[in-house]
Amino acid sequence: MRIQPVAYRYAQSLLDLALERGQLKEVQAEMAMLADTCAKSEELRVLLKSPVVRADAKRKVLEKLFGAQLGKVTSTFIDVLVRKGREALLPDIGAAFLELYRKHEHIVVCKVTTAVALTDTERQQVIAITGKRFPGMTVQLQERVDPAILGGGIIQVGDLMWDASVKNKLNVIRRAFAVNPYVPQL
Repeated sequence: MRIQPVAYRYAQSLLDLALERGQLKEVQAEMAMLADTCAKSEELRVLLKSPVVRADAKRKVLEKLFGAQLGKVTSTFIDVLVRKGREALLPDIGAAFLELYRKHEHIVVCKVTTAVALTDTERQQVIAITGKRFPGMTVQLQERVDPAILGGGIIQVGDLMWDASVKNKLNVIRRAFAVNPYVPQL
């Protein structure tokens, strides 16, 4: 997902405010919940982007969905967004905030895709390898099981990807055989 640049500016201002108020962990948890809800709900994203639905109606929907779960900093921030007509950016702001939070807290996300679930030993090995590549960073593991890769695994950290899956190795072999250096003599 590509996050709009303006979302980073709003997310940075929310991060600065949370740091100033000493509520970074609370705001992070609330923005994680909000970003997750927006990512899972197409209806909510459509509602937030709709120019037909009035701002006060959007505010009421957001209040019903998240009202009791949000602290003063986050709810005031959302009110400002709605008042300024920027509520459509809420999913992007949530994702941008989480990125900025991880950067601030020196957390690196390591996405691991395997054909079967990782064992505790394998999990610790992946964390150790990633920790060596990114010293001083805390490794946050996100696991996914995908039987389509047949075996091995894929590790992705930011823009870096190590693909040691059986599916990838078979594709490499397939491409090598597709290049036919044999030219029959006539």
